[in-house]
Amino acid sequence: QVQLVESGGGLVQAGDSLRLSCAASARTWSDYVMGWFRQAPGKEREFVAQIIWSGGSTYYADSVKGRFTASRDNAKNTVYLQMNSLKPEDTAVYYCAARVRTASTYNYWGQGTQVTVSS
Repeated sequence: QVQLVESGGGLVQAGDSLRLSCAASARTWSDYVMGWFRQAPGKEREFVAQIIWSGGSTYYADSVKGRFTASRDNAKNTVYLQMNSLKPEDTAVYYCAARVRTASTYNYWGQGTQVTVSS
């Protein structure tokens, strides 16, 4: 059973930073891709970033490129999303997700953590 637990959300002002964490439980993560998604009120869930557990390659949505950084700590089985220069439009519930590298969709999802950026 794969479990993902996010933490680190909160209320910040525009320009501030936050770091989200996603603690992952699984036998082995070497074959997984970890993703970050977000959903703002009244909007569809959108992709934010991904990191390939083995090797650490990352990919970002254009809207966050240069401001957000995904990383992982193998020893802690945890992935992070460092969010800098936050904007009010970054306000959303952020979700951590996981899929095997050969899958096209994310199979496992965390419960989400709220990020609110005030102007």
